[in-house]
Amino acid sequence: MGFQTRAGDFELALPLEPMLGTVGVAPAGGEAHSSLTPERFGGNMDTPEMRVGSTAYFGVNVEGALFSIGDGHYRQGEGEACGTAVEGAMNSTIIVDLIKGGAPLWPRLESDEHWMVVGSSRPMEDSWRISQVEMIRWLSELFGLDSMDAYQLLTQIALVPVANVVDTNYSVMTKVAKSLLPSAAAFDGIHADLRRRARELR
Repeated sequence: MGFQTRAGDFELALPLEPMLGTVGVAPAGGEAHSSLTPERFGGNMDTPEMRVGSTAYFGVNVEGALFSIGDGHYRQGEGEACGTAVEGAMNSTIIVDLIKGGAPLWPRLESDEHWMVVGSSRPMEDSWRISQVEMIRWLSELFGLDSMDAYQLLTQIALVPVANVVDTNYSVMTKVAKSLLPSAAAFDGIHADLRRRARELR
C-alpha cells in the first residue's frame, strides 16, 4: 500500500494493517445514536487494536444484542487525525459468542499481548478517566486486587493511546502488557479458545 503526496513527489510504501473502526452492540434504554458515535456500547471507536487476533467484549443491552461492524480501514494511525484514514471495503470473518454474567460496563479488548479498555466521551479527559477506572476494575477482577492496589499498579504499567479525536465522542484506550503480569484468563479464557477456533478455520 502506498502513500503519495499531492504536492511534490514524496512517496512511501506502507504495510497493510486492516482494522474495523466500528464494532459494537445496540445501546440500552431504546436510545438511538449515529453510527459515528462511540459510547459504552462500542460504536465508532476507531482504535487500530480492533484487528485480526483481538477479542472484544461488550455488555448486551437488548435482546439479540444487535451486534454490528463496519468502517473498514486498510491502515490508520492512532487518533485518525484528519478524520479519515485509508478507508476501504473488506470481508471480515468474525466469531461471536455469548458469555452469560459479568458483562463489562465499557468495551474491553484482549489480544495475545495486551488487556485493553476503551472509554468514549467528551471532553477527552473524561474518556481517559473512563478507560482508567474500567481498567482498574478489570485488574481487580483478573488478579483479585484491592481497587487501590490496582490503581497503584495501573499508574506504573499503563499505556494510553488516543483512538479517535474526530468523532462525536473522543475515544481513549488504556492498555497493559500481559508480559508484565501473572498469567490470567478473562471470561473463562475465551480469547485463547477463539484464537484456536480461528486457526482451525484457515
